[in-house]
Amino acid sequence: MGNERAARRIAWYRSPIDRRILGTLNQPSDLKGLLQTLGYLGLLTLTGTAAWYTVGRYPWPVTVAMVFLHGTFYAFLINGFHELCHRSVFRSRFLNAFFLRIFSFIGWYDQVGFWASHAEHHKYTLHPPDDLEVVLPQTLTLGGFLKYTIVNPRGVYDTLKRAIRLSLGRVEGDWENALFPSSDPKERRRLFNWSRVLLVGHALLVGISIWRGQWIVPILITLGPFYGGWLQYLCNNTQHAGLSDNVPDFRLCCRSIVLNPFLRFLYWHMNFHTEHHMYAAVPCYNLGKLREAIKHDLPTPSNGLYAAWREIAAIQKKQEQDPTYQHAFELPTESDPVDTRA
Repeated sequence: MGNERAARRIAWYRSPIDRRILGTLNQPSDLKGLLQTLGYLGLLTLTGTAAWYTVGRYPWPVTVAMVFLHGTFYAFLINGFHELCHRSVFRSRFLNAFFLRIFSFIGWYDQVGFWASHAEHHKYTLHPPDDLEVVLPQTLTLGGFLKYTIVNPRGVYDTLKRAIRLSLGRVEGDWENALFPSSDPKERRRLFNWSRVLLVGHALLVGISIWRGQWIVPILITLGPFYGGWLQYLCNNTQHAGLSDNVPDFRLCCRSIVLNPFLRFLYWHMNFHTEHHMYAAVPCYNLGKLREAIKHDLPTPSNGLYAAWREIAAIQKKQEQDPTYQHAFELPTESDPVDTRA
């Protein structure tokens, strides 16, 4: 598969930008990284502490509401994890690795497997079979939204099942075997060992918390990624839904949206998703500036979540009538991307 990918290297179109400006934007900052990372973790600490404080002091509906609010913010942990996997949040390698492990542990995320998959997603965005992280068409339904966004027991089951399987040293499926071939036992060992850390670490956290009578703690941390995901779902699932696959232009296969400052912070600035794919080395907190530098060459972004989902709903309706339909944004006239669609 490696040789096939090398032969199929995508000649991506990227909006032109002055090299000096791009060089400046590419520079990560420990200060900005700490403001983003500690600000986000501080928000989770605040909501988690508030939920913990309500136990036994307020009626149970108050506790449920605070726990749900905590889960709403906790769901965006995956976006911070994603940025840390890119190693662009901090200038310091130590800080990036340190916080990556924290985010990976408290979110039940596998940084070894995710990065192997996500690197391919960036090189071959929506070009199956080389990108199987996102495959079109994506079917986004109200039922799927409700299952994911209130409580997600299936997510608990799938996460535990995968962690247990990998902890036992079992790789399954074409995608996992392509990313972690048997010829690379070192990477496989890293993959297996992290799953063992997750299982043992969370088992200890749950056991000690229950022993000390703090049953709320595992709900806030171990189960934190599995409820309240409604807002993150609405943000994250706009990225590629309904757009074109097998085209070498990120402007046609990625969607950027305009969000208010708080949502941008919570979402780790991934609303600038086209820009992120074009220049993946740019730290998330610099994506707004990147947008300003190249916006003349980009499609007009959806103004808010409502506009984005109204657009997606219209696309899905067309796809129901014509399964081959894929939406193509109107591009600036001076742009001339090459279409390699078969």
